[in-house]
Amino acid sequence: MFEPNAGENYRLRLHRARSVILTDEELVEIRASQRTFEGAYIRTALGQFSFALVILKIFTSEFYSIGALFAIYGSGILITSLLRRQQGNKQFFSEIGQDGLNQKKFRTSGNVVVVLTALSVAAYACLMGLTLRLGD
Repeated sequence: MFEPNAGENYRLRLHRARSVILTDEELVEIRASQRTFEGAYIRTALGQFSFALVILKIFTSEFYSIGALFAIYGSGILITSLLRRQQGNKQFFSEIGQDGLNQKKFRTSGNVVVVLTALSVAAYACLMGLTLRLGD
């Protein structure tokens, strides 16, 4: 997604990624992965955007900062979903290494989990601070 010539660098069964014809089982696997990972992050981001809109529309102006926080949090989750999608696109293909041989790479989504955890902790810390400030 963000790599130049990714269709040339990644291969599946010795075919370039841009010209590969997938079997039915591979299509099912890719679709399930997209539904599970990409869809979940996008649904979560849409939920955060909706909640931010509800706060901004229903509550008074003193709650606007909380609504803006949820909108920013939703944007962060959406950006994280792009990162997860980029990594998920690589999981089915092998890469041609520097030595000219195919290298099968498997990466867990640990770095995405770390980014999402840091984003969530920061958002909830800001939420606590904004909530405590409401009483003043």
